Amino acid sequence: MTYTYCKKVIENGTYGTKEEMMVKLDVFLLNNRITQEQYNELDAQLEAKEAA
Repeated sequence: MTYTYCKKVIENGTYGTKEEMMVKLDVFLLNNRITQEQYNELDAQLEAKEAA
């Protein structure tokens, strides 16, 4: 569920700054709300969004 919400937030660009979203992703990863693979995918998605 958390992964799906994060993915949607990144797609919509409603996350504030990249750094703020990365902090949230870090917290979700540390609390086992998302897996390492999901974290990597969201990180790549965020990077692509910022580059566009």
